[in-house]
Amino acid sequence: MKRAPLLVVAALVAASLVSYGIWGDRVLALVGLGPETSGYLGYIEGETSLIAPPIAGRLLERLVDRGNRVKKGERLFVIDPVMARADVAHAEASLAEAKARYENILTGKRQEEQDVIRGQRREAEASLALAEVELKRQAQLIDRGYTTRQAYDQADSQVRQLRSRAASLAAQEKVGNLAARPDEIEAAKALIGQNQANLDQARKKLEDLMPVAPEDALVENTFFNVGEWVPAGSPVVSLLPDFRVKLRFFVPQEDVAQARMGREVGFTCDSCPAGLKATIIYVSPRAEYTPPVIYSQSARTKLVFLVEARPTSRATPLPPGLPIAVAPFGAPPSGTSP
Repeated sequence: MKRAPLLVVAALVAASLVSYGIWGDRVLALVGLGPETSGYLGYIEGETSLIAPPIAGRLLERLVDRGNRVKKGERLFVIDPVMARADVAHAEASLAEAKARYENILTGKRQEEQDVIRGQRREAEASLALAEVELKRQAQLIDRGYTTRQAYDQADSQVRQLRSRAASLAAQEKVGNLAARPDEIEAAKALIGQNQANLDQARKKLEDLMPVAPEDALVENTFFNVGEWVPAGSPVVSLLPDFRVKLRFFVPQEDVAQARMGREVGFTCDSCPAGLKATIIYVSPRAEYTPPVIYSQSARTKLVFLVEARPTSRATPLPPGLPIAVAPFGAPPSGTSP
């Protein structure tokens, strides 16, 4: 008889537990004590761009401060450019010299040089004409026996020498009108290309010492002050472009199958306007959890997957670290009634 009340109590407790399992969360939610149902929790993360010089030097100017906004193309800082400008000037001079040499071998000798050779040729031709007359006279005299064989031979030798000199000067005059050999021209052209590459490299080094903002961005931080020595490759300024802001939130394992690349999700944050949207750009292939976790049916609910999404609008500033809540998959869009 005493067991009857105990059985009644046990039945009531069991019924209460069943009822709580079905309605408990909803009842507690009505009074504000139930589990949170605002969506998948996460935060805003920014992908910063670190702007650093490739060459060590002293910081002469830093034209931006932390918290400023910069436009694309605005100069950020200046590293001492004295040596880099000297390299540019040296490369420009070498290129100008190579171009001048190339133009020179294309045009042959100057007109003044050609005039000198032409005058020497005419002089040799005039001397040759006189020598031929003398040779003819010596030939007539030797036939009559009025001269010696030696005098005739000297006149003949003089004619031969003057003919060779006249021919040589004529050839020099002809060569002077020609450009250099093809191989020499190609070598000169290659030297121009080499010096042009050196000039481009020197200008790039000078440009890297005075970098500009690659995009419209927020100056997130600065790492050196004017006058300090900046090692090569050390960032001077970090920028946060507007399009490099993304959401990072965590989705339970039972919902992760619905997180597809390119899917649009709604999200909310404190003091943000309604209707914010983002597009999923990454879904982690591995689960994250808070240990200890035992892989059982009841423990699977602790597994979550990291998902990243890019905001579709840049009108609302979203500072890194700002907590956000992403609407559950299948929930009505933010700002609309279910």
